[in-house]
Amino acid sequence: PLPAMARRATMPAGAAPAVFLLAVASLVPAGVGSDPALAAKLEVMQATFERLKKERKQELDKVIAKNYEQEAILQEKVDELQQSRKRRLHVANDATISANTASITDNANHIADLQSAADHIWLLLCGALVMFMQAGFAMVESGVCRQRNVQNILMKNMVDVCLGTMCWWSIGWTLAYGIADGENHAFANNHQPFGMGFTEVNSDGIFTPSAYMLNWFFQWAFCSAAATIVSGGVAERVQFPGYLIFTIVMTSWIYPVVVHWTWGYGWLSGGAEYSINSTGFMDFAGSGIVHMTGGVAALVGAAIVGPRKNRFVGEENFDPHNLPMVILGTFILWFGWYGFNCGSTLGLTTAAQGTMAAQVAMNTTISAATGGIMVLILRKIIYKKYDIGGMCNGILAGLVSVTAPCGNVEVGSAFAIGLIGAFIYQGASILLQKLQIDDPIDAFAVHGACGAWGTIAAALFDWGTGTQYFNGWSGWSCVADGAGCKDGAWSEAFAANILEVVCIAGWTAGWSLLLFVPLRIAGFLRAPDDVQDKGADTEKHSPPKAYTM
Repeated sequence: PLPAMARRATMPAGAAPAVFLLAVASLVPAGVGSDPALAAKLEVMQATFERLKKERKQELDKVIAKNYEQEAILQEKVDELQQSRKRRLHVANDATISANTASITDNANHIADLQSAADHIWLLLCGALVMFMQAGFAMVESGVCRQRNVQNILMKNMVDVCLGTMCWWSIGWTLAYGIADGENHAFANNHQPFGMGFTEVNSDGIFTPSAYMLNWFFQWAFCSAAATIVSGGVAERVQFPGYLIFTIVMTSWIYPVVVHWTWGYGWLSGGAEYSINSTGFMDFAGSGIVHMTGGVAALVGAAIVGPRKNRFVGEENFDPHNLPMVILGTFILWFGWYGFNCGSTLGLTTAAQGTMAAQVAMNTTISAATGGIMVLILRKIIYKKYDIGGMCNGILAGLVSVTAPCGNVEVGSAFAIGLIGAFIYQGASILLQKLQIDDPIDAFAVHGACGAWGTIAAALFDWGTGTQYFNGWSGWSCVADGAGCKDGAWSEAFAANILEVVCIAGWTAGWSLLLFVPLRIAGFLRAPDDVQDKGADTEKHSPPKAYTM
């Protein structure tokens, strides 16, 4: 039995009853199986064994089932923990993403605000510089003319600004830029009179502003400049009421329509809708649009109103009475011209706009200096004396000449443009004197003739490659189509600029004739001879003198 017991010690517990029975059986002597009592006992023991075996199996099954159940519960808890962790991570990620998105949106809004503020500062400053040019015009014109008419000239310049403002506000902007719901016309627009629609307001009185006020201000300064150019051409012999009528029409009709054709995306602007070709014109800051318009009107006015009394008979001195005032006015105009030309980038929020403004400033400076020096030399050759007044007009001629091409030519080209502009100015000045058209400050020679030249030069000297490609309004890049730089763009731009010169000259001259001729016939245009003899200041103003010298 000891070996049997030793084996039992190494057997599983479930096999113990069987081992026990085998052990008992081994103790039963041979032949005892025929004993009924013993056999009955063995059967009872066998039944007990089977019952115990069954019970043990049931208990084992319950333990196994309970283990499975506990494992399932544990797995479920593990799954719940994992899901909970995932949910927490998802929520945390969503919160992070939302926070990052909000931060990006806020940053984008802040950047947009800063860009808008930079553009506003830039155009407000440049517009103020252009407006300050009115002081330069006033100084040049009053210094060139005779002392007895200084007050009258200054009044006309002041009225140009004040009355021109009212006209630009009421209807000028409407015709030039007044757009509603994206509707833009080929000839002129008809929305936003008196600044209506510049802001929106809801039922709670909360306003939503726009960029219209900024653009209105900047373009208003140009409108006033165009009107003031005419004043110099008719100085010293025009009656104030007649000039007043012309100023109203100039700032509310003639100039705004020209602006819409060009800067207002009208028929000269180029494009697919109502344009002469797909490239369109190039007049960066207004050699044609502003200066030529004013210069042509000044020419017509000077011709219709007639020369000042005794101007071409040699009986009176018509030399400038105050050259220091002329010099001061010229420097003021030169200074303001940086607002005129550089501000025509219309913004300063990108590196490209900044570098373009710098290029424009350099071109403007080179052309002005070249024009001034060249006219000084020409006058010394022609008249054998230095003419500082002529030099001042040479500077202005160089400025006008480069106003259209200042944004699409190289500095060497700006030098050539100013040089040629000096010859054009001097030639036009001499021609008007030969024709006995009295233009006291050479308004047409400076603004009209050089304005036309500058417009043509913007196409001729464009820095696009060869005579096929054209940069124009694209600045540092070329005018492109779907395949890259557009082939034939230069010829289209040149044709558009020639047409710009012809149409502006025809439009302005036609309307100027329609105004000046009836005014002259009606006696509202030319000042009587006695007023010219005594001076408009003495006859029409109080006090009778601008200053005592």
